[in-house]
Amino acid sequence: MRHARWQGLRPGDPVAVNVEREYRRSWTFVAFARNERTGEEWVEVRGGRVGESKGRAFRPELIYPIHARHGARFRGLSFRDAPQLDFD
Repeated sequence: MRHARWQGLRPGDPVAVNVEREYRRSWTFVAFARNERTGEEWVEVRGGRVGESKGRAFRPELIYPIHARHGARFRGLSFRDAPQLDFD
């Protein structure tokens, strides 16, 4: 099952990925997916190096708000642990 919205994110929202080789790359949220049979979950993103538009998928606990990235370190909680939900 795929969802275009997840934890307050909408397609095109910028996110940071907490994986060492992905620190300096730019990513935007695409969708949240869950395999109903196995229970596996992942977050689909698009981006990469400057000028790239690769599609990738990461575990939900690796997806952070863009402001959580401070150089090579991440501060705060991931979207999985701290949703950024709208009040409307």
